[in-house]
Formats: sequence, structure tokens, C-alpha cells
Amino acid sequence: MKGTAVVALVASLVPIAVSAAEVDLDEMRNAVMKYKDVNVALAEGYISPDNHCVSAAGEGLPAELGAMGIHYIQPALLEITATAPRVDGKGTYTDWAKPSILIYEPQADGSLELVAVENLVFEAAWTASGKTEELVLNGRSWDQMADDPATKGDEAHGFAPHYDQHVWLFRENPMGTLMPFNPNVTCEHHMQ
Repeated sequence: MKGTAVVALVASLVPIAVSAAEVDLDEMRNAVMKYKDVNVALAEGYISPDNHCVSAAGEGLPAELGAMGIHYIQPALLEITATAPRVDGKGTYTDWAKPSILIYEPQADGSLELVAVENLVFEAAWTASGKTEELVLNGRSWDQMADDPATKGDEAHGFAPHYDQHVWLFRENPMGTLMPFNPNVTCEHHMQ
């Protein structure tokens, strides 16, 4: 094999779990398409621990930012170690072919529509693992999230300090595909 062919072969074998990943969003969308059916997600171990629909207004942010939706987490991928006082874990998982979080928007008929995916790594676990690279997806650094007790909202959404990255694969986001909130998503039809 010529040198360039070897480089191309090696590059094709690199999983999309690389932290500073350049990921083809169409490939990512195809990889997670099966989760459009929430029953498939449930069968694969995803859960919605509190059935909470995250909206900007509900988090003390301007309502015009929109919402995220209901988060279905995969506890095994996040390596959850505690749920109180905040969800915490040892997870440093970054594979976009099977993200650790699926995000659904409640619909008027009671169904759920997959709108986005997310990966989350716990800050303490990332540091303890010895990883030093910055978490980046398609040129955007992941958000560093920690609750500020001085504010009304919960900036970390019930989780211990962590890094996370949202990807709006199934709902256009005028603020950007990789931004946390989406004005085109609502919790209006959420039933507890």
C-alpha cells in the first residue's frame, strides 16, 4: 500500500469518539435514526429519570431561547454513580455513533419526537482520567456546565459539573446546530 492509501485507511478506522472530532452530521444522523422510535431507546437502556422538559424560561433564561426537550440518558454510558444531590458519574464517553443522551420534544398527541442528541462527560471524571485534550466537535468547544447557586435557574440541569455538547440533527436551530437551546423546540405539550 502507498503511504497516502495507508493514511486514508487508518483515518477511516478512527472512531467518531475522538474528542476533537470532525464528524459528518449526516453520518451521525443515520447512526441515531433508529432512536426516532423512543421504544428502541428504552429497549437499549435509555431512561428519562425525571421526565423533565428543559426550557430556557424554566431554567431562568430568556424564553426566546426556546427549549431543549426531555433528556433520555444512558446510565451505563455515563457511568452514573449518584443521583442526589446531583446526578454524577465517571463517564468520559464521547462516541457520536451512540450518544449518551437523546433529546425528545413532547408532541400535542402525547408522542415524543427525537430532535437532538447530546454527549456529556463529568468534569471530575475527565480530569481524573488524565485526559488533557479539549472537548471539541466540528470546531466548537463543548459547553462547561456547573450550577451557580446565586442564580434562579439550574445551569447544570441537575448534574454535577460537566462538559456537554448538543447536536440538533432532527430540528433546525436558527442559533446553530451545536447550540444548547433551540427556539424551534417547545415544552408546551409536556405532560408530567
